[in-house]
Amino acid sequence: MSRTPADRKFKHDATFWSVALQSAVFGFFMGGFGPAQPLLQSDQGTSGTIAGLHGTSLGLASILAGLLNARVVHKFGRFKTSWIGIGIFGVGAMMFIVAPSPIISISASAIIGIGVSLTINSGFALLTHHFKNDQTRAASQANGVNSLFVVFGTLLIGALAGTSINWRFGLLLIFPAGLTLYIFAQKHHTDEHVPEPSGRQSGKLSGKYWVGWLAITLCISSEFAMTFWSASLFRDRTDFSAASATVAVLAGSLGMALGRWFGPLLMTHIDLDQRLIFLLLFQLFGFTLFWFSHGALFSFVGLLISGLGISMQFTLNSLRLIRLSENRPDLAMGISALGAGSAIAIAPLLLGFLADQIGISKGYLMVPAIVTIAIVLVLATPTKELR
Repeated sequence: MSRTPADRKFKHDATFWSVALQSAVFGFFMGGFGPAQPLLQSDQGTSGTIAGLHGTSLGLASILAGLLNARVVHKFGRFKTSWIGIGIFGVGAMMFIVAPSPIISISASAIIGIGVSLTINSGFALLTHHFKNDQTRAASQANGVNSLFVVFGTLLIGALAGTSINWRFGLLLIFPAGLTLYIFAQKHHTDEHVPEPSGRQSGKLSGKYWVGWLAITLCISSEFAMTFWSASLFRDRTDFSAASATVAVLAGSLGMALGRWFGPLLMTHIDLDQRLIFLLLFQLFGFTLFWFSHGALFSFVGLLISGLGISMQFTLNSLRLIRLSENRPDLAMGISALGAGSAIAIAPLLLGFLADQIGISKGYLMVPAIVTIAIVLVLATPTKELR
């Protein structure tokens, strides 16, 4: 496929790498956050329900951050807000690493959720403003860097768990990495933020925006349901051990990383609505292969395809919300965090409940159901004429 003029002009400059590597810092931590849950549970001697509250706390905190986003960005600007988020995340991460009790580690998860949400929302808006002609590529590839470091974090914590080295030491790597990145970002960022005289972005959002908001909420729900529970179904369908199944489902994260980096280079002539529908259908195909498979290889391939389908959904959905927000990107991204937080807090718990009631295999059918609804919602709110 020949490359468009926009493709040839695109440059991974300092702004891109500042935002992308911010996402890498918390992506590495979050990649270890999942595998660390049973390890933390063992250290603290808690039940699975108490351990599950870490994810719920993370999601609820994202909702709070979404409500604050437009205010913070108005006062400090997108660049500073992204670093305020990293700073808050760092405080929560240190608390989580040294947490001697569930109360502290669950509270730390809430602080982490606030920091990560502020960084994601402001960083996304910063990229889409800076790369006006290449918004999809810039935002998606930055997410691809995040996904790659999620894989690294998962592998490192999984590897340390099998050694005499405390698994918590692996998470400490984020602090020197974050400090180095901050020095780099400060050196290359020159724009001064001047608050808008008219005040922060606010006002009533349209009905179409809220339909689009529900679509992104459902997409994130399907992503986190698969992220949290695919290992369980993989183990149920194959003869893999729990540890091996956890590593195997990295296929999903790998698919997301590949799709987020290379996906924007494909189908560049198709508007983002059509691309999003294609990816949702692609996810359904991968899910079907994974759900019907009883062998490790086909399960792995199904998860890889699902990851490719999920890869650009957040980026494309977010760009749709910005189009539907009537030129209020910071407000659009802040409100989108309400849906993301709700999805993170509820979807894995709901699937876990269904797994307890009817089994993981039947419960997992929740995923294609919500993906199908998301497709209908995207079709109902076309944004091509609003770009």
